[in-house]
Order: sequence, then C-alpha cells, then structure tokens
Amino acid sequence: MTDRIEVAATELRPLLEEFIVWARHNVPDCSPDLVGPAALWHRLAFSDDVRTWKSEDLRGLLLDRLPQVIDDPDAAADGLVHALDAYLTFLSGTGRLSPESDPVDQLRGELLDLEDEFVDAMEEIEVEDEEDDEEEEYTDLGDFELFADELADLPVVRLRSDAELADAARAVPLIAKARDLALWVGPARRVGEESLLSDDEVEEALAVVGLPRPAASGPLAQAVPQLWSIWNLAVDLEFLEPGDDETVSVRADTADWPFDDDDDVLDAWSQGLHSVDYADPELPDDDYTEALTGLTRGLLIRLLLAGGSAEIAALRAGLASAAAELDDLGADAWAAATELYGDPLAPVIDWLVGYGMVSVTKTTATLTPLGVDGVVHLVDDADIDIDARPAIDTMSALDLLSLSADLPEEEADAELAAWMELRDPAKAASELLDAAASDASDALIRVQAASVVGSLGEAGIPAWRAALAQPSLRPYAATHLTQLGVADAPEPTQEDTHWLILDMWTISAGLGREEFVSSLQDIGPDLLDGLLEVVWRIPHAHVEELLDLISQVHPDRQVAKAAKRALFKARSAAGR
Repeated sequence: MTDRIEVAATELRPLLEEFIVWARHNVPDCSPDLVGPAALWHRLAFSDDVRTWKSEDLRGLLLDRLPQVIDDPDAAADGLVHALDAYLTFLSGTGRLSPESDPVDQLRGELLDLEDEFVDAMEEIEVEDEEDDEEEEYTDLGDFELFADELADLPVVRLRSDAELADAARAVPLIAKARDLALWVGPARRVGEESLLSDDEVEEALAVVGLPRPAASGPLAQAVPQLWSIWNLAVDLEFLEPGDDETVSVRADTADWPFDDDDDVLDAWSQGLHSVDYADPELPDDDYTEALTGLTRGLLIRLLLAGGSAEIAALRAGLASAAAELDDLGADAWAAATELYGDPLAPVIDWLVGYGMVSVTKTTATLTPLGVDGVVHLVDDADIDIDARPAIDTMSALDLLSLSADLPEEEADAELAAWMELRDPAKAASELLDAAASDASDALIRVQAASVVGSLGEAGIPAWRAALAQPSLRPYAATHLTQLGVADAPEPTQEDTHWLILDMWTISAGLGREEFVSSLQDIGPDLLDGLLEVVWRIPHAHVEELLDLISQVHPDRQVAKAAKRALFKARSAAGR
C-alpha cells in the first residue's frame, strides 16, 4: 500500500503544483491545499488515471473514503467541495481532464448535490472527536471538570482574610520540613544521576525531616518516596534551586521562613499548593499508580462539595467507586493500595494535614480555612467558575465595593446589608469613603460608595465632612451635605457638577459603545456642546479619554468636532 501511495503522489504532484498557481490567480478564495488528500484517494480507490473523473465515484470519495482519512473536518466542511470544484474546473479548462471523464458540468453538478451530505459527515466527525476528547480528558480522579455543574450550584464559598491564612500557612509542618531539608542541602551540593543522594546522605536527610529509616533490601533512595516528595516541595517553594554543574543549592532567603510579610507567605504557600499531587499513592505497578492519579484532588473536591466536611468512610467508598469507574484497572489498583498502605487515603490525608489543608478526627475529614482557599485556587486554575467571596466579617470596604460591582443588584444589597450589620453606621461611612478615595480613577467604586453613604442619612455627615478634602469625593460630599441641610456645608459648584457628569460618562463608557452614545444623546446636542466647552478644564482622571471617545463615536459631526477641540485644549493645558 505504501508503494501505491508513493506512486500516486508522484503522479499527482505536478498537477497539484500547477493547480495551486492557477487557483491563486483564478479562484483566490479557494483553499487549494485541501485538494491533495481528495485527489490522492480518488486515484487510489477509484481511478488508475489521475486525470479521469466520474460522477459515480464522487459519492464514494466524499461520503465513504474521505471521512475515514480527513485530519481537519472543520476545514474540510468549510472549503473542500469548493476547492475540488475549482480543481475539476482547472483540469477541464487547461485540457488536463481526460476524454474518458464525465463532462465537467456534470461533475460539478454532482459535487453541488453532495455538498450538504459531505458537510453533515464532517460535522459528525467533529462531534465524535469532541466526545473522544472529553473521554480522554476525564481520565483521572482529580479532574475538576467532572464536577463543574456541582461547583456552579454550590452556595457562596466564604474565604478568610489574608492575615488569618498567612498565620495558618506559617504553621504548615511540611513547609518547615522542606525548609530544613533545603538548609541541610546547603550551597552547591553535588547530586548523582541515578539517585540524587547516596544512601548515607539519604539517612541524614531522613533524620533532618523527621522520617524513619525504612527497611530496604536495595538502594535506600528507592524506598523513601515521602522524602523525595518533600524534596520536590522544596523545589516548588524555591527553597532549592538546581545549579549548572549537577549541583543543587539552598536559596539565600530560605532560612527566613516563616516570612514576616503576609503576601510573601501566601505566595510561597500557593507555589507549593500543587504538591497535593505528590500525595497520590505510589504503587510498584506503574499502571496501578496511574489508575489512582488525582486521588488527592478528588478527595479535596468532594470535601468542598460536601460543605467542607465528610466522613472518611464515605470519602473512601466514593473514591474507590470512582477509581473503578474511570479506569479498567481502578479496582485492582485500589486493592493494591489497600494492601500497601492499609488505606489508600492514608498518604493522601497525611500530606493534606501536613500542608495545613485538612484536619482529621477519628472518623471525619474537614477542610481548614487554608484548605478551602487552596481548593478554590485549584478550581480557578482549572478555569471552572465558582462563587467564592471573602467572609463578611473579614471583608474590607474596598472588597465590598469591588464585589458589589460584579453582582446582581439583589445580591449586592444582601452583601451590603450583612456587612453593615457588623459596623456602626458612622464608621461604615468613613470606611466606604476612604476606600473610594484610594483610587481617584475608579469612578464606579466612587459612585457606589457615595450611594451607600448617602443612604445612611445623618450618620454619614462626619464622613462627608472628611471627604471634602478629597478632590475626587468633594463633589459628592458637598452635594450630600447640602441635601442634609448641614448649616456650614459648602454649596456644590459648577465644577462639582461637571465632575459628577464625567464620573457618569466614565461608567457608561465602561458599559460599551451603545450605552455610552445613548447617555450622551440623552443630554441633547446643545447642552452637550456647552459641556464640552468647559469640562476639559476639570482635572478628572478620564477627561482626555472621554473627550477622545466622544470625538470618535458621537453620530453628530458637530459634537464630534467640538469634542476634538476640547481634547486639544485639555492636552495643551496638561502640557502634552
């Protein structure tokens, strides 16, 4: 068969090369590369002469033969029939179609009649390929995609504050062991090719991390998988780094763990988070080991779906059933792990407890706050949606405002109400306006904060008074203090009004072009022209951006020109 293919390909090559040149000038929208496989299989299955084409052969070629050999059914559905039509036209128009062929119009008509059936056949292949891909994708116990729908249906997952999580991470035993191992390694320790450490070094390392020396008939390095898991964790944490000459060295700041800065602590802990994979059982039979891949992640996701806590016996039964269902060797692998460990979940739970993610009683496993945060990170890494939010009692005012911007109104109101229950109204007002003042460019946060504080009535007066000193909040403060009838409150100025308008324009611009143009048209061209004459003077973070946008999208040419003039003035005033 290989010889026949080579002969046919040799016969076709000159024709196809000439066709590509011809198509470039005569049918530029054609994809001539698609013709090669069709012409080759026509020659192999239907004709001894590459120039002889019969209508009766086209059905067999398009619907029987090509669906078995097409590599890209999507591209074939889009262009193969058109390309083949062009090829037959080329053969006929250049005198290359043999006299024994059917008339070219008859051939092209048959192609047209078969096109819909061919496209359907290609779409069926795509569906089958997608199903095959999905089956191949879900091959281990830790594939979170299997639980995507259940994760989407979960009630809100609440996360503790970074300060609390960092304190928990500082106490993680496995990170301390990885640090101690790295410090023992020291600078530029030479490692071997077959085994990183000699047996004597392995004994020293085991003592450093507090692991017992196993009874081993062969090389000790092959009998200490937990030591190598801690070694790999040290690499993940960047406590250890490889050298250029078969050496490995401790990093200079490793001895500083646990770090003082919370962000540094959480960054390190997150770098080691994927070490949960090291907890999966390692069995003498590699196929059995593979059958239980993802066991640790599978336990974590089941704990999250169970509300954070579950009976270990139920977890064991569920994971054993899943292993048997996902892999033909799953049941045997589970039995082998049971024989080796006593319980396949034993190494899994030991590692998760050591990494601070799970706490255990005699019968129950529970996600710690650090564990909940870690599982949410893993789910997010898998590009699966989950509704995770800061716990209400840990949520800052900025957290609240940022979160509310992405929630439906009813949910945002519920978050606000729960947050407000924990605070004195006057203190809440101060926190909200301080958050709004933290970024003068964020108009949406500013408007949200002003709306909430405005709803507090007189309780917000002290916060409004303090906000008068903030240029971005003064327009809101002056307006609300005046509305509250505060005797010595400054009257809102025209500049204050213009600032409020620029904030509204900024928000509507963020909603899309249609929303922005609609908000401009609501003002009316005459009033808008008047505004454009003055708003360029306002030191608003987005004034130039807004004027530029108005000049580009406003349908009234006069308004667009006025925006361009205003933009020029704004840039000149700013020295640009």
